[in-house]
Amino acid sequence: MKAKWNTKYTTIAIYSFIVICCSIIFYLMASEFNSFKVKISKSLAVLNPFIIGFTIAYLLNFFLKFYEEKILDLKFFKNLKPKSKRGLGLLFTYTTVFLLLYLFFVFVFPQLTASIVGLANDIPRYINDISKSLDNFMNNLNINDEYINIAVEKWNDFVNYTIKFITDLIPMIGNLLKSIASSIWNIILGLIISIYMLIDKEKFFALSKKVTCSLFSKSTADKVFELTHRSNNIFGKFLSGKILDSFIIGILTFIVLSIFKMPYTVLVSFIIGITNIIPFFGPFIGAIPSFFIILFVSPIKSLWFLLIILIIQQIDGNIIGPKILGDSLGISAFWILFSLLVTGKLFGLVGMVIGVPLFTLIYSIIKDIVEGRLKKKGLPSETSDYM
Repeated sequence: MKAKWNTKYTTIAIYSFIVICCSIIFYLMASEFNSFKVKISKSLAVLNPFIIGFTIAYLLNFFLKFYEEKILDLKFFKNLKPKSKRGLGLLFTYTTVFLLLYLFFVFVFPQLTASIVGLANDIPRYINDISKSLDNFMNNLNINDEYINIAVEKWNDFVNYTIKFITDLIPMIGNLLKSIASSIWNIILGLIISIYMLIDKEKFFALSKKVTCSLFSKSTADKVFELTHRSNNIFGKFLSGKILDSFIIGILTFIVLSIFKMPYTVLVSFIIGITNIIPFFGPFIGAIPSFFIILFVSPIKSLWFLLIILIIQQIDGNIIGPKILGDSLGISAFWILFSLLVTGKLFGLVGMVIGVPLFTLIYSIIKDIVEGRLKKKGLPSETSDYM
């Protein structure tokens, strides 16, 4: 029997049935959320090599575009066929990446490991020296015993927390390396998949456009293409710019700290460079543990370190960052803070890295919708007109 869709009660019944079914499915998912989450994780585990491959391909595409558009576009390579140009570009790209990884594991990683192990071994001696200095300082001030006891208690709590953190740091690094080693097969598969994706990236783009055009109307398909291009533009500029910016800041920090003969220079520079990828909070997240690491060795140098980091971050915020990133975000500091807090709470460290470009994309979509509706009503679209 064919349903009469134009009949009022038939339409209401069909929609009611769909809503009830969706409600039941949502209830079952919510009540069995943990088991549902486990099943989804197991299902997604099959796709891990493809997810890793897509991520590698997306990040390495920046290198590939640079080589194809800047290097292989020179007169010397003008006679190359497209396939040969792509093959040579891929060769340069993966050679560059493997060379950078080789340099990291040969020169930086051993020093990082040695610094962490040395720090863990020396922390008790540093704390003992600082405790003696504080005791002498408190005794010279003739402070009431009650206040001294409170200060000593708080200091002991800090010492115990620090020792626990440093003690747990080495097993944490070991577990991280173990998890990476256990996923080595997925990483190898992902690397192979990334090569195939970069070889035929135009074909994959064309295939996705073909499917989109078959599923949606022309206007909807054009809107999907525009949003896809916008997403790639926002994420691409932000991630590539932020990684380059953080690399420069890490190198600059290493040079300046070496000049001032700061302790654990490699470790501190690595922490500053990595955390600088996180917008807004990154400098604080990196500077706080680095300050305490240097504080254990020399309180005076730790204060100098704060001044150095403040100057470097000012250079980054006013000179290096704007030169590399430009105005790729286009949102105020308030929305950057908002996006970091929300995505950081929901997705952790990964959320803090991708939260700003993700919110920028959502913000731009909402902005387009709001301004489009205002224009239809014949109202001004600029925010300043409503102030």
